[in-house]
Amino acid sequence: MTMRPDPTFHASPKLAMEAPAENFAYTLLLSPDFSKPDALAVIDVKPGSPSYSQIVHTVTMPNKGDEFHHFGWNACSSALSPLAGHAFIERRYLIIPGLRSSRIYIIDTKPDPTQAKIHKIIEPEEVFKKTGYSRPHTIHCGPDGIYVSTLGGGGKDGTNGPPGVFIMDCETFEVLGRWEIDRGPQTLHYDFWWNLPRDYMVTSEWALPPQFENGIVPEDLLANKYGHRLHFWDLRARRNVQTIDLGANHQMALEVRPAHDPVREYGFVGVVVDTTNLEASIWTWWREGGKFHAEKTATIPPEPAPKEKLPPLLQGFGAVPPLVTDIDLSMDDRFLYVSCWGTGEMRQYDVSDPRKPKLAGSVHIGGIARRTPHPNGKAFAAGPQMVEISRDGRRVYWTNSLYSTWDDQFYPDGVPGVEVMANVGRNGGLELDKDFFVSFPDGYRAHQIRLEGGDCSTDSFCYPSV
Repeated sequence: MTMRPDPTFHASPKLAMEAPAENFAYTLLLSPDFSKPDALAVIDVKPGSPSYSQIVHTVTMPNKGDEFHHFGWNACSSALSPLAGHAFIERRYLIIPGLRSSRIYIIDTKPDPTQAKIHKIIEPEEVFKKTGYSRPHTIHCGPDGIYVSTLGGGGKDGTNGPPGVFIMDCETFEVLGRWEIDRGPQTLHYDFWWNLPRDYMVTSEWALPPQFENGIVPEDLLANKYGHRLHFWDLRARRNVQTIDLGANHQMALEVRPAHDPVREYGFVGVVVDTTNLEASIWTWWREGGKFHAEKTATIPPEPAPKEKLPPLLQGFGAVPPLVTDIDLSMDDRFLYVSCWGTGEMRQYDVSDPRKPKLAGSVHIGGIARRTPHPNGKAFAAGPQMVEISRDGRRVYWTNSLYSTWDDQFYPDGVPGVEVMANVGRNGGLELDKDFFVSFPDGYRAHQIRLEGGDCSTDSFCYPSV
C-alpha cells in the first residue's frame, strides 16, 4: 500500500500514452508435455541495454501440469475510479492461473522485476469450493477487486454447470465468490472486458473443457457447437442485459476489445473461423438507443495450400484458415492488431472509423504453409498469437503458442517458444525488429505477455482523454 496512487495508474488513455516506455516484459512459459513446471520469464526490452532481448530472470513454479495461458495485474488504472475502494494499492502482483490445473499463482514483482518471486499459491480446491467454477482464464483488475473468467463449471470435466466470472480480493488474494447475479442465457465463456463509467461488461465464448483440452473436436466444429455469441452485462447489477448471436457458423468468438476512451461505446471481437468458407472475421459492436448491436466489419480469407504442406486436420480442405486467435487495440483506439495464427500474419487495421476497418499494415512470419522466417533468418514456428502493445503504441510484441494440444494438431512439427517485436510507423505500418528475437529454453512454449507498468490489454480507464 502506498500513500499516493501508483504512478503507473493513469486517469485517461492519453496520459497512459505519455508515460515512460516499458523496460521489462513478463512472458508465460508452458511445458506442453507436463514434464516440467511452467514458468514466468522476465525479458529486458530496453533498447541499448547489454541484456536487450534476453531473459534476465525466471520464476519456475513448484507444480507440473498447470498449463499457463493468460494472466494479469492485481491492480491497474481502474483503481482511480470514484467507486474504487483501493485507490492507493500498487500495481505489484501478477495473477497467473493454471488453465488446466485451476491453481492460481500470485507473483510479487517488487522490489525489482529481476527478483520476482512467488508470493502465494491458491490451490484449486479453494476455487472449486467458493465458486463452483474451474479452468480460470482471463484476469482483469477492477475498481473493487480482481475479476477472473473461467472456462469450466464444476465436476471433473468442468461441465457440471456453466462457467462464469469470480472475484478475488486485490490485497489478500482471497477468493470471494461468483460475480454473476443473473447470467441470463450465458452457458459458455472465454474473454471479458468493460467500460467502467458506462457501467457495462461484455463477455465472449470459446467452448467447454471437453471441446478444447484434448485438442479441437472436428465433429463439434463442423456441427457449429463452439461459442458464437456476445453477452452484455449491467456491471453494477451483475446481470445479463442482452445477448447477440453472431451466427452459428461464426465459430469461437474469442478476444473482446472495447475502446479505451470511455466516451466511445464500441469495441471489437475476433472470430476464429467461419465453417462455411474457412475465413476469419472481425466484428464491431456498439450501443445505440439503449441497445447493443454487432456487425461483421472485416474478413480475412483462407489461403490455398498443397496437401503435403498441411497437417492431417486440414488436408481435406486444401487451404489454411487464418485462425484469428488474438486481437489488441492501441491506447488511442486507432489501430487494431489481428493475429492470424494459421496463415502466419500480423495485421494492423486503422479503426478510426470503427465500423469500417482499413488494412494499414501487415507482416508475415511463420504460418502452416508459408513458414516465413524472421528477418534475422531464424525460423519462427506456428504463427503470431498472443499480442501486446506498448502504451505509446510504437511497439507490438507477440508470441507463438495457442494451447498445447491445439499447437500439436495444427503444427505437428513442434512449436519452440519464441517472442518477437514489430515497430509501428507514426501513421501506421509494421516492421519486424531485426534485433528483438527471444528464444526460450528447449521444451517450453511461450504464451501471453504483460508489460511492466501496464499495457493496452490490462488497464481500464475511468476518464476520457482530452
